[in-house]
Amino acid sequence: MGHPAAQTSSLLTDFLRQRGGVAIIDGGLATELERHSADLNDPLWSAKCLLTSPHLIRNVHLDYLEAGADIIITASYQATIQGFEAKGCSGEESEALLKKSVEIACEARDIYYERCQAETSDGNNDNRVLKRRPILVAASVGSYGAYLADGSEYSGNYGDEITLETLKAFHRRRVQVLAESGADLIAFETVPNKVEAQAFAELLEEENIKIPSWFSFNSKDGVNVVSGDSLVECASVAESCEKVAAVGINCTPPRFIHGLILSVKKVRCSSFVIPELVFYMFLTLFQEVENLKQSFMLLLNSLNYVLLLMQSFDPCWKYK
Repeated sequence: MGHPAAQTSSLLTDFLRQRGGVAIIDGGLATELERHSADLNDPLWSAKCLLTSPHLIRNVHLDYLEAGADIIITASYQATIQGFEAKGCSGEESEALLKKSVEIACEARDIYYERCQAETSDGNNDNRVLKRRPILVAASVGSYGAYLADGSEYSGNYGDEITLETLKAFHRRRVQVLAESGADLIAFETVPNKVEAQAFAELLEEENIKIPSWFSFNSKDGVNVVSGDSLVECASVAESCEKVAAVGINCTPPRFIHGLILSVKKVRCSSFVIPELVFYMFLTLFQEVENLKQSFMLLLNSLNYVLLLMQSFDPCWKYK
C-alpha cells in the first residue's frame, strides 16, 4: 500500500498525463439548465433540478461531454442537507438527493461511452466529440454562503457567530455522503475565506476521505480571496492537507488569473493548479454563441490562454 497522500495526488497526476497535460473542466451548469428552460429562482439554485427535472442535469452533462469536457461537476454545489430539509425533505431523502447528483453524472458518462461506441459503427457524429477517453466525475461542494443564497459566497462575510466548528458541523455529513457516492474526486468550489478552507481541510482529515479533492478560490482584487484573506494563506491551508491534490481559481475576473496562479505556485512549486477558471470564463466570453458545442470549439481553437496558465505553474510542461 502506498502513502494515502501519494495515492490521491496520483489520480489527478496520471489523469492529466493521459490527457497530454491539459484537462477540460465543464462550464456553468446553471447557465445551461436555464437555457434548457429550467426555472432556478430558488434558494437551491441548480440543485432544484435534482427535485424537479434530473433529466435536464443529465442532458447538460452530456452536452459538455460531447463538447469535449474531460471532467464533469455534479449538480450539488448548492445542494445541502439543510437546504433540502427546508423544502420538507427528511434527512434520509436529503442524503439520497446528494447521492443522486453523483449518480446522474455517472449515468451521463456511461451514456456518453455508449454513444462513443455507437459512433464507431455508424461514423455519424453530428460534429459532436465522440471519443472514448478518461472522464472524471467531481462532486461539487459549495460554500456555506452558497447555502445562504444571499451572495455571501462572493463576500465571505458570514458574521462573527459562524466559527470554524460551525462550518465543520454544517458540511460534515454532506462531505461524507458525497465522498461515498461514487465520485472520482470532490471539488470544493468558490471558497471565499480562510476559515472555510480550514474547515474543509480538517473535515477531509477527520473523516479520512478516501478520494482526492481540489479547492478553488475566488478573488475580486487579484491578490486576496473575496473576504480579504490572503490567497497565498488560503492556498497554504489546502497545501497542508494531504487529501487535497489541486488548487485553483474560479468565478474571478480573467485579468487577475495569471497573477493569482503565479501566487499559488509560490506555495509549492510541484502543486497542480487546475485552471478551472478558464472554463467558467469562456462561457462568459462566448455567451453570445447559443450553441454550447460551438462555444467549446471556439475555446479549443484558442488555446493560447490555456497554455499560458499551464506553463505558469509548470515551466517544464509543453503542449503536445
